[in-house]
Amino acid sequence: MQTNTSLEYDQVIQACKDLFIKKTKDYGTAWRILRLPSITDQIFIKAQRIRTLEEKKISKVDEGIIPEYVGIINYCIIAMIQLDLHDTEHDLELEASRVSTLFDNKVKETKELMMDKNHDYGEAWRDMRLESLTDLILMKLMRVKQIEDNKGSTLVSEGVVANYQDMMNYSIFGLIKLNYNQQ
Repeated sequence: MQTNTSLEYDQVIQACKDLFIKKTKDYGTAWRILRLPSITDQIFIKAQRIRTLEEKKISKVDEGIIPEYVGIINYCIIAMIQLDLHDTEHDLELEASRVSTLFDNKVKETKELMMDKNHDYGEAWRDMRLESLTDLILMKLMRVKQIEDNKGSTLVSEGVVANYQDMMNYSIFGLIKLNYNQQ
């Protein structure tokens, strides 16, 4: 079976972006009011729900794992955009076209990281279980929370952006494994 991770990645991202831009047109950029720890907590809620669904195999809310992965991806992008705009812009409302450009910039940076790591690790994620991806996302969240509690200071570790990028990439891998890119 031939795989094309770059194409699959782009297909997942396009679906996530379509939803993101539609919500931007519906709600504006209300997410701009969120502080980084609040965004991190939103990602945590989504990752924790995925873990609960994986363990219980039943849902009382008629939404499965896929929307939660999409939410993690989009909140990771929000977090990275907020980090860039935090000190430079005080206007909370952004034009949809600007949001689209900012979204694309974060995706480009994150995809480049994924392609580099994928080269070095030989697409090991394809042999991983979905549950492992969930656990890795939750571990990265714990790291981000600790960095936030330390006011952004780290001694030897990568910062929050790298962790958001990893969580985003793990979520994209999960969606590829669930064939979301083929819907």
